Amino acid sequence: MSRLVVAVDGPSGSGKSSTARGVATRLGLRYLDTGAQFRAVTAWMLDQGVDTTDADAVAARAEEPALASGTDPQAPTITVDGADVAERIRSQQVTDHVSEVASVPAVRARLLREQRAAIDAAVVEAPGIVVEGRDIGSVVVPDATLKLYLTADPAARAERRTAENGAGDVAATRASLLRRDAIDSGRATAPAVQPDGAVHLDSTPFTLEEVVDQVVDLVRAAADAPS
Repeated sequence: MSRLVVAVDGPSGSGKSSTARGVATRLGLRYLDTGAQFRAVTAWMLDQGVDTTDADAVAARAEEPALASGTDPQAPTITVDGADVAERIRSQQVTDHVSEVASVPAVRARLLREQRAAIDAAVVEAPGIVVEGRDIGSVVVPDATLKLYLTADPAARAERRTAENGAGDVAATRASLLRRDAIDSGRATAPAVQPDGAVHLDSTPFTLEEVVDQVVDLVRAAADAPS
């Protein structure tokens, strides 16, 4: 069970974050939320007055924000220029603009370097890491010990995301999720897809604990499989 890298991909509201954190906690692994990194860059761009619809403007400043991602699955952190932005990045404003920023190749290239550095550190300093996002198994770490593609019915995703936000209209949330799915799957650079060789798990009929149990079993089986 040493040097494990678990890649968890899937759309928003599929349960990626809760599942990834649960699996990492259960197995004593580190955890990285790459979506939070893209959201943090988006928040920084908005705060700096950068037009997020202008890809050239975003690219020109992609290297400027200083990001730091804490990898403790029980208390993950995200800071920009030393400031805690964990709450800020979940705002509706950031949600409305994150796909625009995430589609810029310069942003993806910059964060790809940081994501791979975090993975390298985890397999040297710790038993391994669970990494979640939308291109982990396809781009960030295609040779992961286990590649998982987690999905859920759009209605279930909308209900979960609305509950996470504490309020909101489920129908509007569903429309927003589907709109972001279309943007992310259609972008030219690192589109969101089911990675080759990934295990597809539909979380709709299961509780979080049941999903974590299944994924832990998958990780253990993958770790024990002959290379």
